Formats: sequence, C-alpha cells, structure tokens
Amino acid sequence: MTPPDTSAIAEGDPIVEVELPAELSAQASLGKNVFNAKCVECHGANAAGRNGMAPPLVHKIYEPSHHSDMAFIMAAQNGVRAHHWNFGNMPRIDGLTEGDVKMVAAYVRELQRANGIN
Repeated sequence: MTPPDTSAIAEGDPIVEVELPAELSAQASLGKNVFNAKCVECHGANAAGRNGMAPPLVHKIYEPSHHSDMAFIMAAQNGVRAHHWNFGNMPRIDGLTEGDVKMVAAYVRELQRANGIN
C-alpha cells in the first residue's frame, strides 16, 4: 500500500476528507473523547491526518486486516518506527490505558467503516 502524494497539501492541513458516521456507538463516543485529548494534535480532527505531522488513520493502510486493534495498542504503549509514511517515528503516548486505546480503536474503526474501509 502506497501513501498518497501530499506535496500539494499545506503543512498541518488534513490529508484526507473524512465522512462522519450518522452516530457513534457508546464505546466509540468515549474513544472520540480520548482521541481528542491525546491524538488529535498529531493525527488531526476525525483522524484525517495532518500533513507533515502524522498520517490519517482513516486510510486503507490502517484497515483491520493490515493493522489490527492490537497494533493501535502497541503503538500507543511503545511508539512506532516510521514505515508507511515519511512523518518520522511516533513516540509512545503516556497516560493511556489499554482500555483507552481500545475505545480509540473503536472510534477509528467506525470512522473507517463510514468511509468504506472495512
């Protein structure tokens, strides 16, 4: 899977356009709150990414068959070495429990499904 060309997108701007689901499950709603507190600064509103900072999580690269929910947990707990995008390594995110990240994953999965990523 190849990331999109982001050269025409301004630094810090969203990388993808995200269609929002009509409503979120209770778990995903909690995950959205956690995402907005801990992830939005880099991954952008609605996980659309921020050019030059972090990739969109609403992208085929992060579909469940390629990056499981456990990949999200491991990324938050340990950080991630850059491997799909050229934004540098992701640091570990302090202050999140495994349960918090599971709720974030539920939020991201619901956003993905609303955008045809299954």
